[in-house]
Amino acid sequence: MLDPFVLGYLQGRWSAVPFDSRWASLHLACMQQRVVVITGASGGIGAALAELLAERGERTVLVARRRAQLQEVAARCGRESLTVIADVTERAQVNGVVAAALTRYGQIDAWVNNVGRGITKSVTELTDDDLDEMMRVNVKSALYGMQAVLPHFKARSRGHLVNVSSLLGRIPYVASRSAYSAAKHALNALTASLRVELREMFPEIHVSLVSPGAVATDFGLNSLYGGIDSRQLPKAQPALEVAQVIARLLDEPQADLYTRDSYHDQVAGYYAAADMADVERRPPFAPTLRPANLR
Repeated sequence: MLDPFVLGYLQGRWSAVPFDSRWASLHLACMQQRVVVITGASGGIGAALAELLAERGERTVLVARRRAQLQEVAARCGRESLTVIADVTERAQVNGVVAAALTRYGQIDAWVNNVGRGITKSVTELTDDDLDEMMRVNVKSALYGMQAVLPHFKARSRGHLVNVSSLLGRIPYVASRSAYSAAKHALNALTASLRVELREMFPEIHVSLVSPGAVATDFGLNSLYGGIDSRQLPKAQPALEVAQVIARLLDEPQADLYTRDSYHDQVAGYYAAADMADVERRPPFAPTLRPANLR
């Protein structure tokens, strides 16, 4: 049962109240009422985020293709989670995720596009199929999610879209990740363009981009044409840390966020350089390290 103050606020009966302990109750209640869709939730960042939000009492919709792994995550999240087996590179299946979430909960408050796949191939070796696969998994899956949930957000005049990108979507540190970097650059542009599109008529629909660097998951092993285990990289960030950054972003929306402060400085330095080629000759650029893995 909600505190009467909280219930009144949620129903719009309170416009201005003094700050006191009731605001803490309000914040907790709002989180517990929130419904968050997470794609790519069967492992890595998605699973870590699902479990973190579940611990806070939030309701989660967990989306992935791998049934067994997804059910294991859901079991750790508890009864307030809904699992949807879906391939989010198929538009119709993404629309089905929206329908399933609304049928179960009646609302969606946030949607986290977290699906992604890497590649280990240089620009000179790329085929049409390679590029198409990177765009299909890393860009189209997010586009379908944005387009599917936006009508619901617009009807409510609020919502939060979060696209998980990559530091490689800003700086091409690893030449063999060429098509992956290109896809994440495209995702970044779509994210910013949608934010600009919505800002006048729908100021309470937030559109955010999150850019991790190397993350300690099986991302590298699952890359097209293989790669080393990202968990072996010395500076790989734990998936839980990335999930914590996303969870804070859901509480306090902002447009663009790196999962480590140093990444912002790296990006700023790269684009401020008089000649980017000078920066590209120095570490951490690794043009010959084919199996290197950055999320």
